[in-house]
Amino acid sequence: MSFSSLTSACSSLGVKSSSLIVQLGFQTTENNKFPGAFVSSPKRTKIKKFSIACSSTDPLLVKAARGDPVSRPPAWMMRQAGRYMAVYRKLAEKHPSFRERSETTDLIVEISLQPWEAFRPDGVIIFSDILTPLPAFGVPFDIEEVRGPVIQSPIRSEDDLKALHPIDLEMLHFVGESLKILRQEVGGHAAVLGFVGAPWTIATYIVEGGTTRTYTTIKSMCHTAPNLLRTLLSHLTKAISEYIIYQVESGAHCIQIFDSWGGQLPPDMWEQWSKPYITEIVSVVRNKCPKTPLVLYINGNGGLLERMKGTGVDVIGLDWTVDMADARKRLGSDISVQGNVDPAYLFSPLSAVTKEIQRVVKCAGPCGHILNLGHGVLVGTPEEAVAHFFDVSKSLNYDGSSQNHSMEESKLLV
Repeated sequence: MSFSSLTSACSSLGVKSSSLIVQLGFQTTENNKFPGAFVSSPKRTKIKKFSIACSSTDPLLVKAARGDPVSRPPAWMMRQAGRYMAVYRKLAEKHPSFRERSETTDLIVEISLQPWEAFRPDGVIIFSDILTPLPAFGVPFDIEEVRGPVIQSPIRSEDDLKALHPIDLEMLHFVGESLKILRQEVGGHAAVLGFVGAPWTIATYIVEGGTTRTYTTIKSMCHTAPNLLRTLLSHLTKAISEYIIYQVESGAHCIQIFDSWGGQLPPDMWEQWSKPYITEIVSVVRNKCPKTPLVLYINGNGGLLERMKGTGVDVIGLDWTVDMADARKRLGSDISVQGNVDPAYLFSPLSAVTKEIQRVVKCAGPCGHILNLGHGVLVGTPEEAVAHFFDVSKSLNYDGSSQNHSMEESKLLV
């Protein structure tokens, strides 16, 4: 692991798992056609750089990401802002273009804060997209109602590479401005989260020309044009590294790296075509922002857990196909984990949601766990279930005496 493996208070205590006291009594209470390049508000705000130091005032999520002792597992949800919320759907009717919503400072802030105002999660993630920075380094794209993201000029030859240029962060001013405002709005009550796509995942869109189910073009390129693909991935690595640092300097407490389609690669190919570039990003960011936790999430990562740990990130995000107890055994106690409730559980009776949260938290142990879904919130998810998820998370309390217990001795007390 990175720095947290050296400084983790939990590791120094020999913590491997937990006993929990669960205090019950909680309440149970898009794609659209984008015509041409979107031009957001011309207003420019000078971005204040935040010094994010390790201190007792750090949000709960940051402490858990570092592996520091916490009283309960912090919780947030991937895609916690979005179409399942009535307030979001109402806003989207007024602003039907996804790119307008995700590239206009006022709208980004409003949407990002919708779940914060409704549920008070421990993490507030900026409303954006992994493709947002593409135009800033020479890859324009549109979003069509049926096809989703569309790149009219995919990169498949040496000549195509000429369109690329160093990332122009001024073109992403709305991201920096939004993070600054979110940091001010949330204060120290929650962690502000930024995110990026990993080089391989971003490259799949750039090479394929949009979304794909087979990844045949880019997978073939691994063998037919390996130097071309390496050049593209290297360019993306530098741009993404700078983009992460920009987000941190704009106010993000923590950054999640989405290698969403890394799980589409066989493990040996992921080792060659994704891991080295993520590792380089971690190294560059760690040098500039040593106190900022980095989370790595891959959809379908059951066969990659140990390899993911080797990138040096602080937190491994788990999807719901991985058993939390098994993941803990495979990864060890010197790295934090995030996840991994099945998003479909939120369509079940609330009592079932409660039991699954308790099971996941118990298996994860009392140190270094961020409660989350194994993937994003599904469209149509009842808001009541999301509220219940966060209510349950806040009802949990780690038993201090459990911090010297082994996994075999852990108990969940209700």
